[in-house]
This record gives sequence, C-alpha cells and structure tokens, in this order.
Amino acid sequence: MAGIFKAYDIRGIYGKTLSDDLAFRIGRAFATFLGCRKVVVGRDMRTHSKPLFDALTRGLTMQGANVIDVGLCSTPMSYYANGSLGADASIMITASHNPGEWNGFKLCRAQAVPISGLTGIADIERLANGNAFAPAAAQPGRVTAYDIVPAYVAHIRKSAGLKLPRPVHIAVDFANAMGIYEARVLEGLVDMTRLFDTLDGTFPNHEANPLKLETLATLCQTVKSGRFDFGVAFDGDADRAGFVDETGAVVPMDMIIALIARSLLQRQKGVIYYDLRSSWTVKEVIAENGGTPMMSRVGHAFIKQQMRESNAIFAGELSGHYYFRANYFTESSSLAVLYVASIVTQSGQTLSQLIKPFQRYFASGEINSEVADPQAVLAQLRATYTGGRAFELDGLSVEYTDWWFNVRCSNTEPLVRLNLEATTAAAMQRRRDEILAIIRKKR
Repeated sequence: MAGIFKAYDIRGIYGKTLSDDLAFRIGRAFATFLGCRKVVVGRDMRTHSKPLFDALTRGLTMQGANVIDVGLCSTPMSYYANGSLGADASIMITASHNPGEWNGFKLCRAQAVPISGLTGIADIERLANGNAFAPAAAQPGRVTAYDIVPAYVAHIRKSAGLKLPRPVHIAVDFANAMGIYEARVLEGLVDMTRLFDTLDGTFPNHEANPLKLETLATLCQTVKSGRFDFGVAFDGDADRAGFVDETGAVVPMDMIIALIARSLLQRQKGVIYYDLRSSWTVKEVIAENGGTPMMSRVGHAFIKQQMRESNAIFAGELSGHYYFRANYFTESSSLAVLYVASIVTQSGQTLSQLIKPFQRYFASGEINSEVADPQAVLAQLRATYTGGRAFELDGLSVEYTDWWFNVRCSNTEPLVRLNLEATTAAAMQRRRDEILAIIRKKR
C-alpha cells in the first residue's frame, strides 16, 4: 500500500497496491474524516472501476453517507455534479492518464474543492491503514443513480455563450477513454472526425496522455491528411486536452492558455492564473489585454485554491489543464475546445496563424533527470545563479532579463524537472546544457 496516497490523489496498481478491501476502507475513512452525508461518486471506463466503486460505496454507506452515483463520466463532470447537486463531497474513480492496470481516487470537499496531501489525503491514509473509523451508522446510507451528463452539457454550452459563424471541422482522439463523454458538449456544435471512440480501459491503441508526443502521432497524421481546423486529444479522465493546429503540428499548451485568456479578457477583465512553467508570453498576453496575470505553483489543488481566493476567471497549466470559474474553478476541457473553435471561426485566421504572434521565446520543454540527492542539486543551483531574481514558489526559479529557469523536485521519485526559456534559440540551448550539467553531475 505504500506510496499510493499522493500529493494530489490516491493512485496505485489494481490487484497489487490498490485493492477492493482498501477501497472499502478508504470509503469509511473518507466519511469519517469529512463527516459527509451526501457524496457524489463517478468513475472512468477502466475494467476495475466498477469493483472499486462497489467497495468504496460500501464503506461510505456503512458510515451513513448517501451516495449519488453519477456512473461513467469525465472528471470535469464529477466536479460539476459535486457543486450543482449540493453535495458535501465527491470522489472520482480514475487513474487519469496512467496505463490500464492503474486506478485511484480524486477527492473533493463541497463545491469541488480538492483534497490534497496537505489538506486531508494524509489523514485519510492514516485512518484507512489504522482502521480508525467512526462507528458504523445505525442507519446505513443509500446509493441513488443520477445521470449528470445532460445537465453538464447544458451548463458548459450556456457558460460558453459562444457563436460559431461557420462550421468547424476537428479531429478528436479519445484514446478509448472518458473524452467520449466529455465531448458530448461538442456534439451538434462542431463536426468531429472521431479517433479511438470506443470505451476500453485497456487502452488498446495508445496511452491517454497528450503530454507524450508519441501518443499524438495518429491525430497529427489525420489532421495533415484532411481539411481540419485543428485536432484535440483528451487524456484518460478528460480533465486535460492537447491541441494540434491545422497543419498537424502540436501546439504548446501554454500557447492555448494565452489564446483562451485573450478571448476571455475581451469579454470581462479579471485575474488569470498560469503555472510557473509557462512561457513569459502568457503573462504578457494577459497584461496586454487588461487582465491581471498571477503565477501559481504546479498542481491543481494549489491553482484552484488561488483561483477561489482571487475569484479568478480562468487558469491554465502547461500540462493541459484549463480551469474555469464557470465550472466551480475546476477543469472543463470541452469548454476549452469550444473557446478555441470560436476564436478560430471568428478571427478568420487558422490556429497556426493565431499562435504565431505568441511564439516570442524559445523553450526547452520539461526535461527530467534522475538524481540521488535532489536537494543538493537545488542548493548548487541556488549558489550558482545569484545574479537573477530568484524565488521558491515551487522548487527554484531564477529570472534574468533574457532567460529564466525553474527546477522542481518530483513528489514521488528521485527526479528533478527543468523548464527553461530564453529570447534566442542559441541562448536557450546554451543555458539548458549548462544547467543540465550541474543537475547531472556525479556527487
């Protein structure tokens, strides 16, 4: 069981580190910790999501909690159900983009406020592993089924309030996963050429992870071979989306953040968050369009908390999460797709033309390095790069006038992650190589 209670969720390999018995105990622990009485539970299409649902809800109802079973759904749908149905809490059974043998739980309080390692997962771990539950309720809770999909579709369409002045043709890679449900928002609004659109929790075609460029190969080739406005790839639980332009080229996800931010700010001004790995372009575009750019550390729990505190209208992460105030400050990948579709059709430009002015700098992409002592690496970088503006919102960031870098430690592995950007390609490559030499130096 060690290691499955993580910084943002609970995630393990079914039959090895995650079992039905543990799911039952997590259900009891969750209800004990929150004292919740109305819990939304949704699940993805993995082969073991239903057995885990049965075990989890047995634990929840034993503690007296009533369960609203929203069945198969995307993670954004589960967040919407939590808020719109007035639940005390919610649990989404999914392992997101992980391979098919994995599964897990994404946990929220009322109003879809996420529970992280710092705000409850560690407590739930202690209760579950120690069988330290409140006494079973004299009157067990009940499980009631509720189809959230129609209400979510109507809500996102209304929230978008967008008009598409001409037909939009997009290619969509569902990766046999929950984007099939999330994309019901798009049906009838855009013309979709559908790839891998049969639910299959074994992921027979490729991993459902648009961050891995190799998973986008079929989508890119499809777009290149046809007449499409753009392409979209959802991850396993459809809380992330990756985009390719009309030529089949992958669009960096922070460029999509800038594009959506600019569109939103034309309708209303406000705070927009971006994670600290994002290009300088993102904060510049937000400011140029009358918004207030705010930097966040990496991780949905942190960015959602900051959004609530500032009543932010939008936020984005380099990993392809797009957060909207309109969906309880949580993700809605279909709403992001609708915004991109609207921007393309109303601008009269292609997606590549729209993105081109945002390509102001040269980025390294995220580079992972396995190291024996991550903290020693950070200490050496801290001592070496003393001439810039340094801050430690998440790992170590240092900004100079013509380049910046961020190095973060993994929460679960002996890895450090480098992101770096510069005003020229040559400077980016030189700085990247010198920092990697420090990171990878034998100690």
